[in-house]
Amino acid sequence: MAVNVYATNVTTENLSRHDMLAWVNECLQSNFGKIEELCTGAAYCQFMDMLFPGSVQLKRVKFRTNLEHEYIQNFKILQAGFKKMNVDKIVPIDRLVKGRFQDNFEFLQWFKKFFDANYRGTEYDALACRGGETLGNGGANAPRGIAGGPKKGPALTRMSPGETGGGHAPVQKTKPIGRASTLQRSGESLVTSKRRPGT
Repeated sequence: MAVNVYATNVTTENLSRHDMLAWVNECLQSNFGKIEELCTGAAYCQFMDMLFPGSVQLKRVKFRTNLEHEYIQNFKILQAGFKKMNVDKIVPIDRLVKGRFQDNFEFLQWFKKFFDANYRGTEYDALACRGGETLGNGGANAPRGIAGGPKKGPALTRMSPGETGGGHAPVQKTKPIGRASTLQRSGESLVTSKRRPGT
């Protein structure tokens, strides 16, 4: 049976979203680029298979999907695995499948605590267990609103002082906030003050 965990939001051990994604990607040999991509439920199903082999029907999990009704089906498979292992957690399916960051991040934080409390160090080939299916950023499994393939951020164009392109102000070099500094921009003076420790 599973070890249950509770009240993770008051602990100081919570990891950043980047650390959490790195953990998921390393454990599952996946390529998630955003927390929101976990809204498919497939990663959690595979984690349950890793923790408790046979607790979920992994062959029924849709790893490459962008359809909300298939996300719901994946979470129902997860919920059945929770019930089988006496996990005392209600899965907020309706909120998770919407792909909002906060809901998915909170559930991932809880799941990481649950995983840490239950993992026994057994070897697990995640890619082989899901039949070589890709999991994460790119391909057909990206949630709606996230285009397949790696995303590039908007390109920055550096201009020389005095040059303006399309009405945009030229790129300015700034000093890091934390020390008293004065920034000059368009003849105005912006002053930042020192941060006090603990604020």
